[in-house]
Amino acid sequence: MMFRPPVPNDLEKKPFTYLLVRMIVGCVFLSEGIQKFVFSDSLGVGRFIKIGIPAPELMAPFVGIVEIVCGALLLVGFLTQLAAIPLVIDMLVAISTTKIPILLEKGFWAMAHEARVDWCMLLGSVILLIAGGGRWSLDAFRARQRGTPESRGLST
Repeated sequence: MMFRPPVPNDLEKKPFTYLLVRMIVGCVFLSEGIQKFVFSDSLGVGRFIKIGIPAPELMAPFVGIVEIVCGALLLVGFLTQLAAIPLVIDMLVAISTTKIPILLEKGFWAMAHEARVDWCMLLGSVILLIAGGGRWSLDAFRARQRGTPESRGLST
C-alpha cells in the first residue's frame, strides 16, 4: 500500500465510516463516467468542447473510463489509494475549468453553489487517498490474507 498516517483509536472502531465515504465517492464517479458515454453531447464530448478541453474526442472517453474504473475500484475497496489519485486530478481539472470561470464571472456565491458536489468529490477522494479503503474493503481483506502489519489497522 501507500502511506499510512496514524489513525485515532476511536476511528478504528468505526469501519462503516470509510465504507460510506467509498460508497458515496465511488457511486458518483461511476455514474458520472457512464453518463459521459450515454449523454455524450451534453456530458461527454459536447461538454468538453464547450469548456475548451483540448482533444475532446479523446479526453471525454478517457475521463469517462477513468471515472468508471476508479469509481468501481472504490466501491469494492480494491487499490483504493491508487484509484483515488486520478479522481483527485479529475476533480481539480473540473473545478479549474468549470468553477473558476463562474467565480470570475458571477462571484463567490454562484461558484460555491455550482461547486458543492465537486468539492465533496474532491475531499472524499482526498480522504480515501490518505486513509485507504478501511477495514471493510478488498484491500484490507488482502492484507489480512497476507498477514501484513497494516491488516491490524483501520487504513488497510
